[in-house]
Amino acid sequence: MKKTDKYAAIHYHDYLQLDAILSSQIPRSGLYENAAHEETLFIIIHQVYELWFKQILHEVGSVMNMFDKDHVDEKNIGIAVARIERVNEIMKLLIQQIQVLETMTPLDFLEFRNFLFPASGFQSFQFRKLEILLGLKIQQRFSYQSRPYYHEFDAKQQEEIQSMEQAKSLFDQIVQWLERTPFLQFDHFHFDVAYREAILKMIEAEKQAIIDSDYLDDDAKQARLVMIGVNGEYFGTVLDPIKHQERLDAGEIRISYKSMMAAILIHLYRDAPILQLPYRLLESITTMDELFTTWRYRHAQMVMRMLGKKTGTGGSSGFDYLMETVKRHQIFKDFQHVSTLLIPRSYLPVLPEKLQQELGFYYSFKS
Repeated sequence: MKKTDKYAAIHYHDYLQLDAILSSQIPRSGLYENAAHEETLFIIIHQVYELWFKQILHEVGSVMNMFDKDHVDEKNIGIAVARIERVNEIMKLLIQQIQVLETMTPLDFLEFRNFLFPASGFQSFQFRKLEILLGLKIQQRFSYQSRPYYHEFDAKQQEEIQSMEQAKSLFDQIVQWLERTPFLQFDHFHFDVAYREAILKMIEAEKQAIIDSDYLDDDAKQARLVMIGVNGEYFGTVLDPIKHQERLDAGEIRISYKSMMAAILIHLYRDAPILQLPYRLLESITTMDELFTTWRYRHAQMVMRMLGKKTGTGGSSGFDYLMETVKRHQIFKDFQHVSTLLIPRSYLPVLPEKLQQELGFYYSFKS
């Protein structure tokens, strides 16, 4: 197109390339006999999925570009939040879309299912790219076959996937961003030390409240004291940098000690102006992970409804395989587990006044 044609008039039909889009639904059952009525719905549903996957990749890729630096421009955090929240709205649509597919009965599906072999949603290249970009690497992936999952694709696609497996994911970038949080250590104040002290104070207060209770008998008191002791041991294990590193090395968790403490700080002091957008970012990312898990679960339930215990068209165990991915393919679950480590506001460490000023707006502290 010439520069003079940059803003030339264009028709709606041509702008959206509707000839290409609307001619791309070709039911395979119709190539040999009368096409099964429901196959058109099946094709369109999955084509729409792929279009939305393309948009999600576009949004996630733009956020990753913002975080692919040693210093993230804080002005971009709000943009990142908006784009992740857009992904979340798209995911809600994808979950709802399953209801449309479920207007097709199992018997309707059997009319054309044999024409699908060995095609499978497992072969969606865009979805595999999306999983990797978010942080689901091959070590965490549940597989139903002996060979790597990327063998489903052609040589060029395999090369791209293996390259992506070696690159940073959004998960990696968020962890590294959290590790650079400047407020964990401020002059002589160390947040992790102050937080451990606050937890000990809280636990001791809870123990004393049980001991002083006049409505619990001795057995009930002992049982509750044991529970508090277990909770205290858990806090002690998770908040110990050495033990945390041991769990990290063993693959039990993926989030570093420093990034976990930063996430805790952001959650606890989220009302501070400087931490409001970081808190929204963490919330939007964990919401995204939750929505992906919900989508996987609804997909698995839909497969059970349509196929029962039949084997998937791609050779997987069908429902059983999909349910395993629901449990194992949660990418940001370490961020969700931060909630386990939060304590009531009444026990929060009091931050030094100078740090409070750093976390606030300038005019909030101006006399």
